Amino acid sequence: MKLLRGKSLLDDPAQNKSTAFSREERNRLGLRGLLPYKIADIQTQQKRVLGNLRRKNSDIEKYIFLNSLLERNQRLFYRTMIDHIDEILPLVYTPTVGEACKEFAHIYRNPQGFYITPEDRGEIASILDNWHEKDIRIIVVTDGERILGLGDLGANGMGISIGKTALYVACAGIYPSQCLPVMLDVGTNNQALREDLLYLGYPYPRLTGEAYFSLVDEFVHAVQEKFPNALLQFEDFQSQHAFELLDRYRNQVRCFNDDIQGTAAVTLAGVYSSCRITHKRFADLRIMLLGTGSAASGIGELMVSAFCAAGLSEQDARSRLWFVDRQGLVVSSREHIKSRIRPFAHDHACVSFVEAIERVRPDVLIGATGVAGTFDETIVKKMAECHERPVIIALSNPTSHTECTAEEAYRWSNGRAIFASGSPFPVCRLGESVFKPAQGNNAYIFPGVGLGIVASHARLVTDRMFLTAAKVLADMVLQEEIEVGAIYPSLNRVRTVSHAIAIAVCQVAQQEGLATHELPQDLAAYVRSLMYEPGY
Repeated sequence: MKLLRGKSLLDDPAQNKSTAFSREERNRLGLRGLLPYKIADIQTQQKRVLGNLRRKNSDIEKYIFLNSLLERNQRLFYRTMIDHIDEILPLVYTPTVGEACKEFAHIYRNPQGFYITPEDRGEIASILDNWHEKDIRIIVVTDGERILGLGDLGANGMGISIGKTALYVACAGIYPSQCLPVMLDVGTNNQALREDLLYLGYPYPRLTGEAYFSLVDEFVHAVQEKFPNALLQFEDFQSQHAFELLDRYRNQVRCFNDDIQGTAAVTLAGVYSSCRITHKRFADLRIMLLGTGSAASGIGELMVSAFCAAGLSEQDARSRLWFVDRQGLVVSSREHIKSRIRPFAHDHACVSFVEAIERVRPDVLIGATGVAGTFDETIVKKMAECHERPVIIALSNPTSHTECTAEEAYRWSNGRAIFASGSPFPVCRLGESVFKPAQGNNAYIFPGVGLGIVASHARLVTDRMFLTAAKVLADMVLQEEIEVGAIYPSLNRVRTVSHAIAIAVCQVAQQEGLATHELPQDLAAYVRSLMYEPGY
């Protein structure tokens, strides 16, 4: 890194320390007269940041403030985020990032990340040279078509890629310079966006068919040429494209889809943990999923692997999993079942959602619909009738799209539900009882997996890595957390979780013959040595 001087140094977010520069540094680096007299260390700067942050009246204003901090002082931003992860992660990512994406063009300030449009066809490799960093290890890419539960947001979806890379840094210690957010801006079918004067994206209908896939293909191959050590994370693609792209590239390059594999792993971890509360054997569980999109399909497929690992045959494993969609229970007599869901279609009468719960009596109910309120009072009460401690996991983001709130789950089940959600909910009170709802946040999984891939230089990313990550995450839940009904660990331990997952991923990479570098015997110390610790 070239050491800058004077105003150029203060304008560089990676090197700027602002008021923390010492007297000697101010003399040596041409900063005298450019800063106030007092020297403030990073802890003092954090107090100023938090004071200003907490004075903001809305979460979107807090998001803008934090983004501005990232643009001017990278180390202070990440140090503050790491030290106050419970408070700041929901502002940097879900649920606030949903609103930020909707408003992205209206709150845009400085460029972050890399944009590729159809007009770049044939030149993607050459324009990647315009990115100022060359040792890229993590790329988060979206095409903006299915942003959280909000749908097609076009180029505004860049907020997702930016947010995910921030989580890699804060939650797993990947160096900021090694992360690249990418927007495949292939147009949008959101007419309101295209008519918005302030919209910044490619203002045409989305590419489809071969034109779309050939552009993605060029991008993926350009990444292999320019950033051969990079892990490619696909994010918020619509369901059909998500699976097609994953199937196309997973055996060629190091890549994964967080909506499919990350969501599946964090959900599986929660189900594992719930068994410590219900005292049921995982292999005995019956699991029902509402939704048949990429998240639900990915959960189902990883659950099959988990049941097989627990001793069941594949047929028996699939018999434990039941899917429900708008038409009711997915059964084999139905026509037009999605190809990924068909193996889970049972020989059973076609019944409604409520009737399916009555007949199947699932131990665990998982929502991945993107539709608010689908776990209504009747559904939650029916689950509570079937089991003393029903497990209800409402995954959909942002909060406005969740299947039910924490307060609803506890109230309708008389406090007996074991609840987790994709977005955070505050502590709930029901009479004299206090409940601390757990958040099934993918930030528990993908940063640690990414760190493990970086550490092992694994050629590919496998499902076994995600199955192992789920087991590690479940094992990280403390007994005192289990005793208050939490099935995930506190977010303030997420870096410890990521460290443990990365070690396990390295071990899987070794066992599967995918690690391209010889790994040291002390994996814990080695992985720790790779983790970025922001400070001055």
